[in-house]
Amino acid sequence: MKKFNKVLLLGSGALKIGQAGEFDYSGSQALKALSEEGISTVLINPNIATVQTSEGVADSVYLLPVTPYFVEKVIEKERPDGIMLTFGGQTALNCGVALDHSGVLAKYGVSVLGTPVQAIVDTEDRDAFAHRMEEIDVSIIRSHAVDSIEAAREAASEIGYPVILRSAYALGGLGSGFCNDEAELDVQAGKAFAYSPQVLVEKSLKGWKEV
Repeated sequence: MKKFNKVLLLGSGALKIGQAGEFDYSGSQALKALSEEGISTVLINPNIATVQTSEGVADSVYLLPVTPYFVEKVIEKERPDGIMLTFGGQTALNCGVALDHSGVLAKYGVSVLGTPVQAIVDTEDRDAFAHRMEEIDVSIIRSHAVDSIEAAREAASEIGYPVILRSAYALGGLGSGFCNDEAELDVQAGKAFAYSPQVLVEKSLKGWKEV
């Protein structure tokens, strides 16, 4: 088993709608656990109003934006063995996926600790997630992943209204919403595609009761 001497943790950055302070708590606990194991810790989080950026929580703190550009600069300087992506919400997840796909993590030999990047992609990508569920025979709501408003109209017509639109890789459900007819779908789809190049058109279960 590989021994890790230094681990980089990505924070969530500034608080925003759909991404609240629970990530500060979970990140702080992760840093504490790493320190107890004798592992040096590096934190990137520009939000100074957090516990994890307080003195003594992480060995090194960088008050920088959680973006691929700045994270690569920190990796280049600190040379961590591992990186944790799941303690900073959507911001950290998107950043980690981008770093992996661009080859930055492989370039510096940084291992992803916790949820693998492919698992993150499979759960964030609405279409990929639906296929993964079908592969293991898990029943899911009827849906179609689309990349244009016209395709969204066709999918909604096939599925039947009402439907819900869900943006992929979006923070806290941004761009998602219910549509009862094509007019509402056109408006909602315009908002959804402003946040993501992929949108899932899914049968709405609003009003259903659990039994």
